[in-house]
Amino acid sequence: MIFDDVNFTSHPYDLGLAYGQSKTANVLFAVEATRRWGSDGITANAVHPGTIAATNLSRRLEPSVLAHLRASAPYAETFDASRVRLKTIEQGAATSVFVATSPLLDGIGGRYFEDCNEARVLDPDARDTTISGVAAYALDPANAKRLWELSLALLGSSTRSPR
Repeated sequence: MIFDDVNFTSHPYDLGLAYGQSKTANVLFAVEATRRWGSDGITANAVHPGTIAATNLSRRLEPSVLAHLRASAPYAETFDASRVRLKTIEQGAATSVFVATSPLLDGIGGRYFEDCNEARVLDPDARDTTISGVAAYALDPANAKRLWELSLALLGSSTRSPR
């Protein structure tokens, strides 16, 4: 996250970085929402459905934009598209349904799930070429609180939770 320039006013806009920041923000929101409201029984988790070709979400993207996204992905130089497992819509929905309904996750929040499991935390020092897992900075409570406060400021909200 580039906290000091979330709108890319000082840095050149980068589609891949912007996409990554939006996904990181989802995880950070789950971490902070759970910290703030978990004791009231309210938890949040982030999920990754996987790559689902049948939804055709990228249909309006120019081929050059798709190529840029692939090139700017983490570990793009070792990215092997043949290792990407395409899912059906039902398979993609499975993780969201599991996280939303499983009694195994009662009281569990601030986590990131993929393939119906909690994602492993990636080692920032390892040159991992897998395309799954979650970065430790996306689960960091200090980053989560910082993003929450930044969001409130951007919304012009003076409402602060007592927690």
